[in-house]
Amino acid sequence: MPESGGSRAQRAHIPTTGTGADDRPVPHGDAGALSVDPAAPQVTAPPGLPGPAVKAARRTGLLVTMVLGGLTALPPLSMDMYLPALPAVTDSLSAPAATIQLTLTACLAGMALGQLVVGPMSDRWGRRKPLLLGMVVYVLATAICALAPTAELLIGFRLLQGLAGAAGIVIARAVVRDLYDGVEMARFFSTLMLISGVAPVIAPVIGGQVLRITDWRGIFVVLTVVGIVLTLVVWKWLHETLPPADRHTGGVADALRTMRGLLADRVFTGYMVAGGLAFAVLFAYIAASPFVVQEIYGASPQTFSLLFGLNSIGLITVGQINGKLLVGRISLDKVLGFGLAVIVLAAVALLLMTTGVFGEIGLVPVAAGLFVLMSAMGLAMPNTNAQALMRTKHAAGSASALLGTSSFLIGAVASPLVGIAGEDTAVPMAVVQVVCAVAAVACFLLLCRPWQRAGREAGGL
Repeated sequence: MPESGGSRAQRAHIPTTGTGADDRPVPHGDAGALSVDPAAPQVTAPPGLPGPAVKAARRTGLLVTMVLGGLTALPPLSMDMYLPALPAVTDSLSAPAATIQLTLTACLAGMALGQLVVGPMSDRWGRRKPLLLGMVVYVLATAICALAPTAELLIGFRLLQGLAGAAGIVIARAVVRDLYDGVEMARFFSTLMLISGVAPVIAPVIGGQVLRITDWRGIFVVLTVVGIVLTLVVWKWLHETLPPADRHTGGVADALRTMRGLLADRVFTGYMVAGGLAFAVLFAYIAASPFVVQEIYGASPQTFSLLFGLNSIGLITVGQINGKLLVGRISLDKVLGFGLAVIVLAAVALLLMTTGVFGEIGLVPVAAGLFVLMSAMGLAMPNTNAQALMRTKHAAGSASALLGTSSFLIGAVASPLVGIAGEDTAVPMAVVQVVCAVAAVACFLLLCRPWQRAGREAGGL
């Protein structure tokens, strides 16, 4: 079990402030290594270290946290900023609505499949080069989307945009694994959830405001500018975190063997599938909640936006409680198990309410159930990632790719099922959530077997 007494940067002298010419990490001679708490970066410094050096290192640590948060937030921004523009795109390109919907599907598919490519690349060539390549391709693809004259071309470059944007997701997780172990990694994931969790909330609002001053192509212009800024920030401040000695030298066959070995690890696979199923519960909520809240329960779009924002705030808040108060005091498996149990109970309550067991109910009880369910995601999602990645010291890129791809694919399969019974019932949403939540608990118990690691510190039962 990995140590929990500090960050890997402290123990292995991997800095976030400088690299050698050949991408090998070099010790930071003035300020020492960054602290274990990414939310409030501090320094383990020798006595007598000047105060300005300490402050500089703290600023650098916070900047790296923000950069990784920006990388994980970019894909949600790419998806959700575009949502208010769908009707305008349909009219502008004279294409059926179903065809324009494929621009969303293409981007989502690209994000899922791109992680399988970029993850092994980062294990072989380091984190920095594949990330910069992905960001450059993302900028070019997004700029072409802004100029696309046909729906078919827009679909193709949205796919490329998703493939390239996947680099930010998968490599951000791998960088966290390079720098942190144990409970500190779980804390960092909770911090990333705070940053990236805001993106889906504000993205449609930003998209709507952009549409007030320009057309749908302006949204892609804004995304292009964001991509350029992130690329420059990554190039200047996010240095290599994977030493050459720890890189894989094989080709595609070696990458496939690595992934096969990861999947053969019963515990890793258990956390991966449990996390993917929990993500599917979230996807079912995102896909069905606009219809359930507005069409079935008669809420206005403004009320729906308010409830969506409150649920997102609940998820982020509980995620911060997880990182600040629970991690390090209670084992990660206990926290994860509690989070999954709450998700199951909330999903069952929603199923009972939507099937009429409690008679006719209004929006308030359903909204309360959704709030509890979404908030509990703040305990499940960061801890499944942390527990899985703690088992993959020498293949963090490939492991991160499998975690991300499985979540997107399981979520993409589950989300269309919420409308299978038509527009007059919310039962399919609740059924999908119950099935996925119960399956997540089953994977956690049968594959991860947390009781076998009882008594171990650093986040294991």
